Amino acid sequence: MRFMFKFPDIGEGLEEGKIIEWYVDKGQNISSGEPVVKMETDKVVTDIPSPKSGIVAARFGAVGETVHVGNVLIEIDIASISGNEAQAEARKEPKKTASETVAEKGFGVVGTIEVAGDGAYLPVSEEGTLPQEEKPGSLRKVLSTPVARAMAKELGLEINSIPGTGPAGRVTKKDVSSFHAKRAYLDETVSPTSAPESPQISIEKVPLSQIRKTIAKNMLRAKQNAAHMTVMDEVEVSELVKLRTMLKGKYQDKGISISYLPFVIKALTLALKEYPVLNAELDLEGGNIIYKHYYNLGIAVDTPEGLVVPVIRNADRKSIIELAQELASISEKAKQRKLNLEDLRDGTFSITSYGSIGGYYAVPVINYPQVAIFGIGKLTEKPVVKDGQIVVGHMLPISMSVDHRIVDGGEVARFLNTVLGYLQNPVSMLVQ
Repeated sequence: MRFMFKFPDIGEGLEEGKIIEWYVDKGQNISSGEPVVKMETDKVVTDIPSPKSGIVAARFGAVGETVHVGNVLIEIDIASISGNEAQAEARKEPKKTASETVAEKGFGVVGTIEVAGDGAYLPVSEEGTLPQEEKPGSLRKVLSTPVARAMAKELGLEINSIPGTGPAGRVTKKDVSSFHAKRAYLDETVSPTSAPESPQISIEKVPLSQIRKTIAKNMLRAKQNAAHMTVMDEVEVSELVKLRTMLKGKYQDKGISISYLPFVIKALTLALKEYPVLNAELDLEGGNIIYKHYYNLGIAVDTPEGLVVPVIRNADRKSIIELAQELASISEKAKQRKLNLEDLRDGTFSITSYGSIGGYYAVPVINYPQVAIFGIGKLTEKPVVKDGQIVVGHMLPISMSVDHRIVDGGEVARFLNTVLGYLQNPVSMLVQ
């Protein structure tokens, strides 16, 4: 008996994933729980285990191909396993209709034919026959009106390459006209005929990675669903520089690298307890403000594939040294694409450090549905006035974006005064 293993939803709101590597081939024996494929989802790269034991009868999808949740990954022959186990597997597997079986094979539907006694409909080709598996690189045959087909031939267009908007994907005269107009525009833009002496313009199309798709979707959602307001300031942190230098030298031999970020995290968690609306979430439909009495701080990490925001859980309960160690750990995991879903969930407040690559100020985008994000700029030496004297000071620029629907300007100012006060006098937060 055959079992069709479909790509499961392994995360919150997962829609699709890209095949990174196959671990199994057709004809290979596999056991329940054994990884069959590595997938890149919109959040992590993870192995997908098989739910059944048996022999791989078929494998669907090539490396680099995008697979939607619910699409078949592999077909498993479980008839060769022990009798008792096979009976148990059979009881778990619901009987499929003929239409479901054909759909699992990945055939495109261009028409239907009723199956007597089954009550289901099978897809049929334009010629009225059941679909055959397409050869690699071949174009699928589409339905089209006679006028559309004649028009496409006259314009030198391949009718099977034109997306159809008519019933059952039928290509209409309007589809052909629109396709031709778009192609003519691109031809004119990329290779202008009016100026043959000009150098040819070169373009390159690179498919979006799953991470980049998620970043684009989340950024748009944040801008559409939150009323962004950004406040910028700077703080003189010479005392913090001295403390960090001392601790860095003390723990360097132990393999612990201490940056300024652990001190910023500590200052933020102390201030969040004083101003809980910055660690909240707005439930507009329910008419509630959800205050979160736990402090999971998301840290934006720049990776070659894009920005990810792993979470340091219960940051308020950890020392500067513990925060430094965890920051190093999650940063390395992020850069090696070894984060799991648990590393990315349940953040309550986020930090982004654009100063590490040279920026002073920015307008950070809120990590929705959180209500605030704190940005850290580049630490620089500047002349400052202390006790009536001009001296060299260490200035740290910061930016903070909040959801103005729930956070007022006065609350932001008081929160920042508290945070910057801790950074200016770091010993005060270490004795909390």
